[in-house]
Amino acid sequence: MPEVELTLEWPDGGRSRLYSPSTVILEHLAPGQTLSVAELRTRGTLALRQASERVRARYGFACTRADEEERRLLEQASRFGEQELVGIGSA
Repeated sequence: MPEVELTLEWPDGGRSRLYSPSTVILEHLAPGQTLSVAELRTRGTLALRQASERVRARYGFACTRADEEERRLLEQASRFGEQELVGIGSA
């Protein structure tokens, strides 16, 4: 299953990586996009859950790393206002 890593540029100028075990994330988050923190949270959560379910369908178990990435994404997003902007780039 192809993995994907994206770079997130946070409103304070910090950067982080977002890992997905599946390319399904690219249906929700694409390099070059700029999203509000609220939209990133919504799309990112959905994408990572779908990616984890794709792993479950293929291997018989969910992807715990995708679950951890979701937790980390939500934690990072909580530091900013809902309407602040986050840039998405390729890793």
